[in-house]
Amino acid sequence: MNHTLLAITSLLPSFTKSERRVADTVLQDAEAAVYSSITDLAEKANVGETSVIRFCRKLGFQGYQEFKLSVAQQLSSPAEQMVGEIEESDTLAAIVHKRTAQNTQTIHNSSALLSENALEEAIHSFRQAKTITFLGVGSSGLTALDAKYRFFRLGLQVNAETDTHTMRMIAALAEPGDVIVGISTSGSTKDLVDAFRIAKGNGASTISLTGHARSPITQFSDTVLLTASKETPLQGGSFAAKLAQIHALDLLATILALQLKESAYEALEKTAKSVLDKLY
Repeated sequence: MNHTLLAITSLLPSFTKSERRVADTVLQDAEAAVYSSITDLAEKANVGETSVIRFCRKLGFQGYQEFKLSVAQQLSSPAEQMVGEIEESDTLAAIVHKRTAQNTQTIHNSSALLSENALEEAIHSFRQAKTITFLGVGSSGLTALDAKYRFFRLGLQVNAETDTHTMRMIAALAEPGDVIVGISTSGSTKDLVDAFRIAKGNGASTISLTGHARSPITQFSDTVLLTASKETPLQGGSFAAKLAQIHALDLLATILALQLKESAYEALEKTAKSVLDKLY
């Protein structure tokens, strides 16, 4: 066992009953804990999220993410932490084959997780929206910018924001008829969750695109679009997770374009012609 797991074992007698449940859950399957959100782990241990936080702090960590990072660093080799189940001894051809298979499987798994009802709800919200704002932090912020580009070309009133302070301001000004889309693989990004809480409180429609069905952001989401993602804290912002996000957004944009028909085609044509002189 790594140092963190040994510390858990040594501190067992000092844990409260709730903290002991968290400890037992982690010790039974430490790898699962690394891939779980704080809500997932709390649910598995049958405790509240505050018990998980107290457990982490008793081990000397500031919070759950720091705890997960410590466990992840010591469960596998540095190479595996960075790139997943690819061996340092693999040939170039083997690496290409493995990564292609993993990414393809991620898209297949995401398609299976995306419920038809959730897609229909999201499409309905988009068609009724006065404005649509995509929010994301870090790598997910780049996905939000991609989404803005794709959807505004369909003729929609779309914006994207990656600055955490501005996110709060947008949420504070949100009102019924506005749609806020939060993109977060973990679903646990504090600034994004806070913005969602504010926006929902103001009556805006909230849609989350996340890899964890039981993550904090889902508590303030009218619609949850679930994608397949499996990444350690060191792999945050992985291309596989981004592929899953882009795939879900591509599905939404494709369906929306088909439903909007003439107006979407007209917008695509106008935007395409507007940059013709920018190409050789």
